Amino acid sequence: MYQKLIIIVFLISQSINAQKHKTTYVCPPCDNICDNKIFKKPGRCDVCQMQLVTEKELSKIKNMKIKKIAFYLQPGVEVLDFAGPMEVFAYAGYEVFTVSKTKEPILSQGILKIIPDYSIDNAPESDVLAFFGGNASNAYEDKKVINWVKERKNVDLYFSVCSGALILAKSGLLEGKTATTFHSTLDRLEHNYPNVDVKRDVRFVDNGTIITTAGVSAGIDGALHLVARLQGLNRAKDVAYYMEYDKWKPGEGLILTDDNPYKEK
Repeated sequence: MYQKLIIIVFLISQSINAQKHKTTYVCPPCDNICDNKIFKKPGRCDVCQMQLVTEKELSKIKNMKIKKIAFYLQPGVEVLDFAGPMEVFAYAGYEVFTVSKTKEPILSQGILKIIPDYSIDNAPESDVLAFFGGNASNAYEDKKVINWVKERKNVDLYFSVCSGALILAKSGLLEGKTATTFHSTLDRLEHNYPNVDVKRDVRFVDNGTIITTAGVSAGIDGALHLVARLQGLNRAKDVAYYMEYDKWKPGEGLILTDDNPYKEK
């Protein structure tokens, strides 16, 4: 009888310890009410639909260096050119801010009024510097803007959508590299910058330190690709799922770097 009692106590103790150490799941930070919610099973958050992670995985996410991404916006910039990637990067947890030549409000496609966070005179450093199409000549024909681009010293990666590639080309950043751009800008990029290997019929080109994308919606593909590079393919898939961007085909671009998130390791 005494032995049975010991066994019962031991089993109860084991059950309690198992409950204490039972794995719980949480939602990655997304600035919603679910940030502090605890889940008992793996799956997706019922609030934001993000893939749940363990608390250990969450700790790794929080300890990651937050990437700062500067969006240079010129008057007439295409809305979806920058809004698509902005949605991707913001949801992936990066710090995104806008820069223009001045802090005066700019008008996007004659519709959307935007007040830049900074001018080129006081913009902080960023890990990523991004440019977009829509009246891109306003930027690449302005010597002060191009000089500002050249003077940015701590940029790890450049990103362009649509004819924003012409700003990178004018700054000399595409010299001897492979790139793509909006379909109606391909000939101009090829003719004006003969040392750039211009690719057609690709959604994006990744040179390692520079990612250029085709026009408008292709910017979303390029942004998701960058998230996949920095945080892994599953994280990028989560972002695409949240955005209901079901047209994304991971890896549908020209990748000229060994840092390829789609290769089996």
